[in-house]
Amino acid sequence: MIQALPKLLAISLMTATLCACSLYPDVNSDPAKNNKATFQQDALDCAQSYPESGSGVHVKQRIGCMNIKGWH
Repeated sequence: MIQALPKLLAISLMTATLCACSLYPDVNSDPAKNNKATFQQDALDCAQSYPESGSGVHVKQRIGCMNIKGWH
């Protein structure tokens, strides 16, 4: 049982990472802003506003920032 713990932990971590990435907003409610260039600019803006942190809190903050900009 103890030998399976590292594998279980690795699988859980990969699953959590994949789920977190799938929650990132990618469609804007404003059709004029729903394009790749605007998305990249808004994503860069949010990334600069909320730099990476060791705890991963920055991901939720960036998603919130994108939601404020109209991305869902």
